[in-house]
Amino acid sequence: MGRDERFPVWEAALGAGVAAAFAAGLVGVYLSMPDSDYSFLKLPRNLEELQILTGHLENYTSDYTLQVLVGYCAVYIFMQTFMIPGTIFMSLLAGALFGQLRGLALVVFAATAGASSCYFLSKMIGKPLVFTLWPDKLSFFQRQVAKRREKLLNYMLFLRVTPTLPNTFINLASPIVDVPYHIFLLGTLIGLIPAAYVTVRAGIALGELTSLSDLYDTQSIALLFLIGVVSVTPALLGKDEAQEKPPEMAVGAS
Repeated sequence: MGRDERFPVWEAALGAGVAAAFAAGLVGVYLSMPDSDYSFLKLPRNLEELQILTGHLENYTSDYTLQVLVGYCAVYIFMQTFMIPGTIFMSLLAGALFGQLRGLALVVFAATAGASSCYFLSKMIGKPLVFTLWPDKLSFFQRQVAKRREKLLNYMLFLRVTPTLPNTFINLASPIVDVPYHIFLLGTLIGLIPAAYVTVRAGIALGELTSLSDLYDTQSIALLFLIGVVSVTPALLGKDEAQEKPPEMAVGAS
């Protein structure tokens, strides 16, 4: 077995260390809470489980706001970092517990922090995973990033607002195709706001939801699509200008 084929021991140790740090934070939150039955604390897999969890947590949010906030952020960031599905339920939970504005701020912060954590973890140890799972998507993404390098922020905003590429893939692949972190950060921070707003708003009326399909009505989908088109337009215009610029420079030079 060659050197490159050996089991990546230090990479696995790094990932385990990050997971252990999140676990330690959650244990600290748990120890600071009053003695009670916390068997209801589990990641919700459907709306019914989310509604049950919300009913229990509402009793603690007013008296133990800091602990609930820290626990919420730790879980959300952990899920984003290690690609655990279900963050949409966490976004709904934020709306149900904290309302529109505070819930939106909380979701955008936690989602951006989790995406950033995933970005840096992938930068260190993620390349083999991305090449194995998404070779075609990675080639496509790399070509698009190279073509839109001068207007890369607009393209990243477009990706975050629209379902062109999965967010998990964007988090993992961005450092591999040399998307600078400041572009990744701004694109994530701003680009996640529209979808987060829709989800958090739906969480306020959590009891009325019967399916996740209720989250995105025609108006919401049209709005997200319009934002996506607006965000990518400068990149497309910049590309056309770049293609027309060399002849003008040649004329000036002669």
